[in-house]
This record gives sequence, C-alpha cells and structure tokens, in this order.
Amino acid sequence: MTAVQTGQLAPEFRLKGPGGQWVSLSDYRGRQPVVLVFYPLAFSPVCSHQLPDVQSRLEEIRGLGAAVLGISVDSHYANEAFARSLKLDFPLLSDLKRQAMTAYGVLNADGGFSERAVFVIDRDGHIVYRDVSANAGDMRQIPSNERLLEALRALSR
Repeated sequence: MTAVQTGQLAPEFRLKGPGGQWVSLSDYRGRQPVVLVFYPLAFSPVCSHQLPDVQSRLEEIRGLGAAVLGISVDSHYANEAFARSLKLDFPLLSDLKRQAMTAYGVLNADGGFSERAVFVIDRDGHIVYRDVSANAGDMRQIPSNERLLEALRALSR
C-alpha cells in the first residue's frame, strides 16, 4: 500500500471525535491548514511518547494557523481517555472502519491499525508534507515535529 503523495488532494474523511462528534477534513478546507497525526494504538508506549511531543509544539503549530487532528483505530471513547491521560489539547479521531488509514495508504493490514505518519494539508486541501515511519514501533522513527513545522512555515510565506 502506498501512502498519498505531496501535491495530491487529501482524501476526505468523516470520523468520530471527542464526545462522539463528527469531524470532517472538509470542515477545515478554505479556512486553515491541517496536520494529521496517524498513530497505531492509544495507550501504547511509542504513541504515549509521540502525542505529548506534538502537544509540546502545539502552540507553534497553532501560531502558524494550523489545526492538529490525531487519528487511530481506537474508539472515540478510548481516544478521549487517552487524550485526558496525556493532557492533550487537540482532538483524537476514531477510524474504527479504517477508511482514512486506507485512503491515506497507511493501514498496516497485518495489524489492523495505522502506520505512524504525519501529513500536512494546506488550506486548499492539498498534501504539502508527508512523513511515514518505516517502523511504527521504533521510538527513533517517530515523524519529526521540526520538519512538519518547516512545512507549515513554508505555507505562511
């Protein structure tokens, strides 16, 4: 499975977020860039490191006008508990049917969960940055927050 590439129109999705509210990528189109953070499983060790690292850069990301959405195969209930436990200030979305993971080409078919990946989508809905980890379980292969910030800075030039 090949991940979507930069320059492509980002695939649309509609997923349950906090409180069971539906969130769609199109909610942001024309308004602001979006950072999608695909993570394999709530409460897993590497994800429990990756998402707080994103949280630590959230002020910079938002300062560049972008929204952050986390996406995993977990239920919206599990994601809410995970977000509370890590004190995350961005929504985690449930892709139980694996539609977004499949559309973005990051579904780990053997495991039934997503690979670890970050996509930056511009206001017009095009992918301008992608970073897909070759090994989702390797702490050293967490997608770089520095590179995603560089991609966001390039959008604001």
